[in-house]
Amino acid sequence: MRRRLVIAIAGVAAVAVLLLAVPLGIVLSNHYRDEELLRLQRDTVAATREIDVPTNPADRVELPPSADRLAVYDRAGRRLAGAGPRLAPAPVGEALRRGKLTETSSDGVLSAAVPLLAHERVTGAVLAQRPDDAAVSDARGAWLVLGVVALGIILAAALAAALLGRRLAAPLERLATAARRLGEGDFSVRSERSGIAELDEVGAALDSTSARLDQLIRRERSFSADASHQLRTPLQALRLELEAVELRGQAPPEIGAAIGQVDRLAATIDTLLAVARDTEPSEATVDLGGLVDDAESRWRGPLAISGRPLRVRLETRQTHARASAPVVSEVLDVLLDNASRHGAGTVTMSLRQREGWLILDVSDEGDGFADAALAFERRATAGSSHGIGLALARSLADAEGGRLAIADPGPRPTVRLTLAAAV
Repeated sequence: MRRRLVIAIAGVAAVAVLLLAVPLGIVLSNHYRDEELLRLQRDTVAATREIDVPTNPADRVELPPSADRLAVYDRAGRRLAGAGPRLAPAPVGEALRRGKLTETSSDGVLSAAVPLLAHERVTGAVLAQRPDDAAVSDARGAWLVLGVVALGIILAAALAAALLGRRLAAPLERLATAARRLGEGDFSVRSERSGIAELDEVGAALDSTSARLDQLIRRERSFSADASHQLRTPLQALRLELEAVELRGQAPPEIGAAIGQVDRLAATIDTLLAVARDTEPSEATVDLGGLVDDAESRWRGPLAISGRPLRVRLETRQTHARASAPVVSEVLDVLLDNASRHGAGTVTMSLRQREGWLILDVSDEGDGFADAALAFERRATAGSSHGIGLALARSLADAEGGRLAIADPGPRPTVRLTLAAAV
């Protein structure tokens, strides 16, 4: 912003100075030339007082000493004395015809023709010529002064623009810093007032947004903590009841499985609550190969009951990713549960590495997603409930700095989890 403001103001100042300085320079140049012509005319008139055109052609015309080049012409336009064209040039002819002084300026030479009078009759004319070096020198000096002044004005405008830009940019930079801190989760941030009404309005709106977000996040975290507590209490009671049944002896084998599901549900609640409370991606590392093996052991049995095999393909030796193990495990369970409920045939988990990322695919042989664009919607339609679990899995993946997407909507759909590989 500062640079654009400086360039804009300096550019406007430069255009304004040029529009003023160029015509002024031209006027001054013409003025210096006219002054030099006036001096030449004055000197020529003074020289004519010492020049007489003789009536006898044999008499010689005497020219006074002069720094200018002088030439004397008779009424017929013939040169009688001095240095100049043999025949009268245009200024001399004009002076002889009109009986008045004439002057011209061309090719770097100033010329003045003054008629010679005797008894109020024109008897000839004197042509005086001198170079316009003096006028050019004066004009060059004027242009130099104008250039220096113009440069000073442009620099002053640029300096003023820089100061103005600093005054305008400083509160904007403070607002940007406040917005950045707000985006990072610091809801206590408040913007400083700058005295500029428009910017202060933006700052007030940002402060109001920060306060509302702070209240909203506090309510959501309080609700999450309360819901977690309310869920843990009955789960713990349920686990105690199941363990009591198991200790009585001759307990059915389903009791152990039920206790395992209770523990898994409790772990899921703890994981979701931890993710909800955390605002930054986890810096922990996880062995995806180990998690895939654990998921295989948990899901091979349930899938086998339905006559569906579970296969695992590890295509990389580097299996460590930057993520939290419980979170990735929860995402993997959601994907396998989705394949179990809505898929068909063999379920395959494959892990590979590509350009610093670990890619974990979960696929099956079912028909796939009817509308992949709606797969991650949180509210399920009457015909599909893919989106409820997948939306949660995507949120968990985003919280770990990863990405969950549908690589192939089907048939034979593939859901892909991408995580940054640990260095």
